[in-house]
Amino acid sequence: MNNKERIDLAQWAMDYTLKCGSDQAAVSISNRREIEIEYRDKKLETLRELTQNSLNLQVYAQNRYSGHSTNDLRKDSLKKFIEEAVASTKYLTEDKYRALPDPKYYPQESQIDLKICDKHYDKIQSSHRKKMAAEIEEIARAQSDQIISASSGYSDGYYESVRIHSNGFLGERESTMFDAGSSATVKGKEDGRPEDWFWASVRFSNDLPSVELLGKTAVQRALRKIGQQKIKSGKYDMIVENRAASRLISMFRNPMSARALQQKSSFLDGMIGKKIASEKLTVIDDPFIEKGLGSRFFDGEGLAAKKRVIIDKGILQQYYVDNYYGKKLGMQPTGGSTSNIVFEYGSRSLDEMTKDLKNGILINGFIGGNSNSTTGDFSFGIIGLLIENGEIVKPINEMNISGNAKDFWKQLIEMGNDPYPYSSWRRPSMFFEGVHFSGL
Repeated sequence: MNNKERIDLAQWAMDYTLKCGSDQAAVSISNRREIEIEYRDKKLETLRELTQNSLNLQVYAQNRYSGHSTNDLRKDSLKKFIEEAVASTKYLTEDKYRALPDPKYYPQESQIDLKICDKHYDKIQSSHRKKMAAEIEEIARAQSDQIISASSGYSDGYYESVRIHSNGFLGERESTMFDAGSSATVKGKEDGRPEDWFWASVRFSNDLPSVELLGKTAVQRALRKIGQQKIKSGKYDMIVENRAASRLISMFRNPMSARALQQKSSFLDGMIGKKIASEKLTVIDDPFIEKGLGSRFFDGEGLAAKKRVIIDKGILQQYYVDNYYGKKLGMQPTGGSTSNIVFEYGSRSLDEMTKDLKNGILINGFIGGNSNSTTGDFSFGIIGLLIENGEIVKPINEMNISGNAKDFWKQLIEMGNDPYPYSSWRRPSMFFEGVHFSGL
């Protein structure tokens, strides 16, 4: 089924939904193909291929709403599916806020090529996928005789979809994704078994790192953890490596949502135009980055994607407002989910910042912990390295950082120049001063 056929079928399904008594309807039809290969301890452990067509239906009937999905796209089956979906929706509780977005919020501008689909996807052979996964593991295992276990993987996917709303929206999307990497567990001191990983996600196959980098990095990171231990509790300056920094940024995500605001579970309620972080923190939601893992022209509700400054030099500028909770709050919808998150970056690399640590901790991972979106309180377990006078002293673990986001983000003194390239959240390494660590 090609996209024109999908559009025709989606239009038919939408029309039939309205005929069955729905006031409004949204239909999306998608196709995805995913292939996954994994090697573990020199053996091919996983070889999986998935191809799936699906139809998702949203029914809006008499101020009532329900969502339904099926993989059976035959019209005879869809008729019964739609009839039952509309009939069951009418038993639900009435909610006056349940309706499709106002068409004025749909995309209006001409669309550029975001370069999120590798047109050579169909030319990739299974032999290439298998060879790449095997080579990554082979390279990983060759790095050290202290390896207990090593695994590697490769996966890719092709996705295409259409979405139609009964009040005028029509959107199409085509994208690809490629992932590869490895993980390793090594012999530590006493009964320790340090482990680490390195994976990359990209839109185009040619943008994947070399098999050498994908195989070596995980082992090198695991070996660096040998001898981990707690150190004395106290306040330390702290640098968080870019790939780990998403855990910190996630403290803001739920409290910025309209759902949290409406349910009075956000510590950022009423904070628009107010300082919530150091002036070093500027956060931008940019959906139009070429090859971006979060790039898009519209979100899951059909709302037009726009580049937005969320936090400007520490001052909160906008929330993430979806259609439903926006109606409840009387706020215009801006989009309820993130696209690509970028920052105002600094001028120094992670290594350059680390050399300035007199007595501090370089965090390269978080384990466990939580953050409270209502109060801003947080506590995270950490893995890292003790740094004295710019030099690594020893690896540490089983320690916690804790505090409140309202205070913590004001301790940010520098952003690195090293945005993490394998995520839609392109966060850099971050330098904080005077962070409380709990240890011995």
